[in-house]
Amino acid sequence: MPYDLDAVRAQFPALAITDDGTRRIYFDNPAGTQVPTSVAEAMSRCLLETNANGGGYFRSSQQADTVVAAARQAMADFLGAATPDEIVFGQNMTTITLHISRSLGRLFAPGDEIIVSRMDHDANVWPWVLLARDLGFEIKWLPFDATTFEFDLDVLDDLLGERTRLVCVGGASNLTGTVNDVATICAKAKSAGALSFVDAVQSAPHVHTDVQEMGCDFLVCSPYKFFGPHQGVLFGREEILGKLEPYKVRPAPERFPGSFETGTQSHEGCAGITAAIDYFAWIGETMAGATGRRNALRAAMEMLFEYEKTLSAHLVDGLQSLDGVTVQGITDALDRRVPTVSFTHERVAPNKIAAALAEQNIFVWSGHNYAVEAARTLGLLESGGVVRVGPVHYNSVAEIDELFEALGEILAA
Repeated sequence: MPYDLDAVRAQFPALAITDDGTRRIYFDNPAGTQVPTSVAEAMSRCLLETNANGGGYFRSSQQADTVVAAARQAMADFLGAATPDEIVFGQNMTTITLHISRSLGRLFAPGDEIIVSRMDHDANVWPWVLLARDLGFEIKWLPFDATTFEFDLDVLDDLLGERTRLVCVGGASNLTGTVNDVATICAKAKSAGALSFVDAVQSAPHVHTDVQEMGCDFLVCSPYKFFGPHQGVLFGREEILGKLEPYKVRPAPERFPGSFETGTQSHEGCAGITAAIDYFAWIGETMAGATGRRNALRAAMEMLFEYEKTLSAHLVDGLQSLDGVTVQGITDALDRRVPTVSFTHERVAPNKIAAALAEQNIFVWSGHNYAVEAARTLGLLESGGVVRVGPVHYNSVAEIDELFEALGEILAA
């Protein structure tokens, strides 16, 4: 069965919202997606029927434990983890990274090295810079080519050394959209005796993620970027989590994953996570004919990425046809990018464009989008960054055409 856009859009009530008679067009998805009805219903059901802390003898507490356990299994299936015990929940990716960085730092010694990249969101850069500052580690920077928007991994070979302890990299750039060769990067880190930490916040909504195939030691992502609730998720290899000392209060669980989950978690968020994963599985089952949740998830992500490549192609081609517009990312090899597309205009500032589009109920972001080093590398940090347009699989080519029509008027004014 081919991809059914109408069936998908019917799952998302927000797509039907109008403001003063004008419907919303959501291209702000790289910062957070809309949710299907099933996610909202699951979260509501949890709050209304199983709203209790875990670990008790009574029914609602036991049900809350079941909700959390189901979410761990769902995320293990989504990420290809060997066991649900490798899944840690938290408030968001940034908070989780800051938290786990302190535990990881205890494995290293002054003078050890951490490699971070110039492409990443600051949540996978600054926590490590702060850790290095506090504990006497050295930071090394992996640059990217400002013309190809990709890493030269020969440079990584030069950076890796006997004191390298950790390599931090993103699955995809939230500014340029580049999909990185994370499996090769993780293999290089492992060969050098270093751990790998992958920020999959921008890649997980678009490409199939399998931590076994990737070979990473840690991976973080944000369910609210893939049609779920505001929550953060960490995958950590069981043998490594077991070596870390968690920063926790004394009554908290002694064993992971609970030992790394500070305080009471969002049970309603966990319910929403499970529903979001099951939404993907529904696509894999009904539109790709897959059976079994892990198989259905893979089939769904592969199908959705193929559809999103058509959106990327249409968006990139259309932007390039506008006078004065420069796409700040890969424009040809669409297998190596997600549909997060950033652009600049030679005359109109990014924030002016974003504000003008908002007046027409077309939602986009502007600025550096927390990719501080990437914007600096491209020479755009001081000039206002970029306009970022991020369609996902519930968006249509027709919506992109409406964007082009609006941009034509804005840029001609």
